Amino acid sequence: MDRTEKAAFIDALNAVFAETSFVLVGRNTGLTVADVSDLRRRMRAAGATYKVAKNRLALRALDGTRFDGIAPLLRGPTALAWSKDPVAVAKTAVEFARTNDRFVILGGALGKQTLNPDGVKALAELPSLETLRAGLLGMIQTPATRIAGVLQAPGGQVARVLAAFARKDAEAA
Repeated sequence: MDRTEKAAFIDALNAVFAETSFVLVGRNTGLTVADVSDLRRRMRAAGATYKVAKNRLALRALDGTRFDGIAPLLRGPTALAWSKDPVAVAKTAVEFARTNDRFVILGGALGKQTLNPDGVKALAELPSLETLRAGLLGMIQTPATRIAGVLQAPGGQVARVLAAFARKDAEAA
């Protein structure tokens, strides 16, 4: 990379850090090309991005962002992963680390909060953003269904009472 490419890479990574809410740092020592391709495919499927970056360039991109806390983790062969949904990145990385012992989660940052590997694993156990949205939507729709049932019930009761009076009048006549 020449200087202009490095500057463009730093600017692009800095823009990513400004937009995202979670950055994961992993050690990728000994991963084969097939392993890295599999991890990238899984990350893409989860809506995340996985990037191997030179530590020096990543440190420059981190400078002045809310993710300064992960700077000490950027030693040796590392890779970064990020997404707008922090749980998706954490789940994908933890799942991959379980099946591949050469990928090690070093930590991450959720906003200004720096996470150790246990913190990332705890984040991975949370329900995803889509699951939470579906649950919230279900909770919102449930009362509406109940309200509709309650509103329909008096009308049905009035109709049954009127039908009973009509039958009573028909029997009396």
